[in-house]
Amino acid sequence: MDKRCIRKIGILRALQLGDLLCSVPAIRALKQAFPESEIFLIGLPNASGFVQRFPHYFNGLIKFPGFPGLPEQPYDVKEITDFISYIQKQKFDLIIQMQGNGNIVNPLVELFGAVYTAGFYRPTDYEPEGGLFLLYPEGHEVERHLSLMEHLGIESAGKYLEFPLTNKDEIELASAGLSFEPGSYVCVHPGSRGSWRQWPPEYFAALADMAADHGKTVVLTGTGDEMIIVEQTASFMKHNPVVAAGKTTLGSAGVLIRDAFALISNCTGVSHIASAVNTPGIIISMDGEPERWGPLNNDILVTLDWIAEPHFAKAERALKELFEKLPDKANGLYSNAL
Repeated sequence: MDKRCIRKIGILRALQLGDLLCSVPAIRALKQAFPESEIFLIGLPNASGFVQRFPHYFNGLIKFPGFPGLPEQPYDVKEITDFISYIQKQKFDLIIQMQGNGNIVNPLVELFGAVYTAGFYRPTDYEPEGGLFLLYPEGHEVERHLSLMEHLGIESAGKYLEFPLTNKDEIELASAGLSFEPGSYVCVHPGSRGSWRQWPPEYFAALADMAADHGKTVVLTGTGDEMIIVEQTASFMKHNPVVAAGKTTLGSAGVLIRDAFALISNCTGVSHIASAVNTPGIIISMDGEPERWGPLNNDILVTLDWIAEPHFAKAERALKELFEKLPDKANGLYSNAL
């Protein structure tokens, strides 16, 4: 690949927030290698807010119409053919397939017509020519994509995540009546996009009550779609929580998590926000892949593999140890050396 010719880059990653946040270190390295290039995310329609949060990395979002075999969104065949025609007209110099192992989308990304196409592949599936595809590695999602950058001759710019916050985010939080003294509360996020990844609400309630017993206000977070499990969690509690679910935007939720003493959540998008803003916490992994999705800054964010060890006492012990070893949080107290 002649790096001197790379002026326009497209990244196919039509996935949800947590997946996108885990790709930021690789995109940061990519931008560092090609500082004058335009970079476009080819992603889900709801990724516009994510792209707008990273104007220093992205020039825009190209909405992906879905594709047979990908579960993230429905698709229309006519929209797919129109989309391919549109992408070809954009004349990308480099398309990077960061969707997954490539078994479904590698033939598709080759149809995008870029000068160079890179990504992941499996030995049993189609691998586009050119030597820019990397055998899909095991390990953490952040490190996997940094391995792809290394394969392309691009140096790492660190493993740490990012989630930039703005004055608008602060104002939105205050407008929702959810401003708290930093460090005075614990965020509890019992929801997750997939119900099979949700820890039982009675367990979240028990940890929330432990946090309240330590003098912390409990703030239940989530989207409007997660109100049922949030209300279930509240009903199991002996203390009265503040229900923030359905009242926050993505940005104001980020501020709420940033200023919390700790986060207790499933291994979902908010756990990666906590990792990015250096908020301690207890993360419950229900998918059997904590080594892939758990926060890398595990000195302050403890990931519990519930599939391997479904023992509530371990979660209680982890939260107790968190209160014992961490002083009250002030802005900038926790550093990220990844």
